Amino acid sequence: MRTPGIRIDPILIQAAIAAALSFAHLHDLAAAAGQDGWKAWAYPISVDLLLVAAWRRLRSGTAKAAGWCWFVVALAASLGANVATAGLLDLGDVPAWLRILVAGWPAVAFLGGTLLAHGTPERDETPVSEQDETPAPRVTPTAPELPAADPQPATPPAAAPVPPALVALARKVADDHRTRTGTDIDTPTLRTRLGVPLPLAEAIAAQLT
Repeated sequence: MRTPGIRIDPILIQAAIAAALSFAHLHDLAAAAGQDGWKAWAYPISVDLLLVAAWRRLRSGTAKAAGWCWFVVALAASLGANVATAGLLDLGDVPAWLRILVAGWPAVAFLGGTLLAHGTPERDETPVSEQDETPAPRVTPTAPELPAADPQPATPPAAAPVPPALVALARKVADDHRTRTGTDIDTPTLRTRLGVPLPLAEAIAAQLT
């Protein structure tokens, strides 16, 4: 069975390289400005976190002005460290104003991260008044009234025509039944003896009376 190979995205590799170099430049600049030890490693982390927070605010689609503001601040700090450590600045003799900026950066990063993470985003939609929130009255559909049908008297169904031969046979069956039982034959018995439907048997019984 062939296992699929791992696809390497060149953009991710490029991003990893850029992040590592930027991280190292920020660390070197902080160390040169007097922030040695673990403090030098904390500076690049704070810059990257502020970049991520600003990027998330931009992606959310709300309060983009604040997102762009702090994104530019964090990007300027990262680019400034890259340029400063590229040979344009003597890391052995860092000027006082740069030491002040490096020392004050944690407070700036904390302020920006707090405003981005816990700030109230702007809402584009306008509030709806109480009058607009009142639901519209429900209209119950009613079925159209149909005109009343004219009452007509029920007409009794006409008696089915009975063949004379069948009537004659029915009389013989009725006479035979009267001779044996002494009573007149009823309609169910007549129907059974003749093997005819019930309506026809009723019509024959009506003619026998």
